[in-house]
Amino acid sequence: MKKLILVALLLIFPLGSFGQAPDVTGPKDLRGVLLEMLKTTHNQKDWFVPGNTAIDGLTAAQAKWTDKSGNHSVGQLTNHLNFWNGEQLAKFKGQKPPAFNGNNDETFNDFDAAKWAETVKQFDQVMTDWEKAVASADDAKLRLWAATIEHVAQHNAYHIGQIIYVRKLQGVWDPDKGVKG
Repeated sequence: MKKLILVALLLIFPLGSFGQAPDVTGPKDLRGVLLEMLKTTHNQKDWFVPGNTAIDGLTAAQAKWTDKSGNHSVGQLTNHLNFWNGEQLAKFKGQKPPAFNGNNDETFNDFDAAKWAETVKQFDQVMTDWEKAVASADDAKLRLWAATIEHVAQHNAYHIGQIIYVRKLQGVWDPDKGVKG
C-alpha cells in the first residue's frame, strides 16, 4: 500500500515540482557561488531586488524618513550595511578595520542625510571591492572565508528587504523595480 501511495504521489507531483529545479547554468565552484551571492545583493537582479536598485533614486530627505514605529530609515540601513560590509572586507584583505566600540546602534545612527549621495556611492564601491577581492583570492582563502562571505550576503539581503519595506511605507517604491515571478 505504501508503495502504491508513493507511486501515486510521484505521478501527481514529479520530483521537480516540490521545489525549483536547480539552475544548471549557474556557478559550479565556490568562487562562482560566492560572487553570485555578492552580486545579487549588489547590482544583479535575481530572486530579490539588489541593493543598488533598492536605494536608487531617493533624495536625501526620503533617505532620512522614518515611520512612527521606530523603523530605521533607508539611509540608516544603508549606512549600517556600508559599515559592516567595509569592516568585513578590511579583515578579508588583512587590513585593520575601522575603529568600533561595539555599539551596533551607532552603525545605523551615524547616518548623515547631507552625505546621502556619498553613502550610495560607498555602498556600490564596497560591494564592487568585495567582488574584486573574491574574484582574485586564492582557493584556500575562499574556503576559509566562505561562511563569512555568505553571512555578508545574507545580511545584505535581510536589510535590503527592510529598505524596500520602508520605501513602501513611505510611498516611494516603484513596484516595477521589484522582482516579478
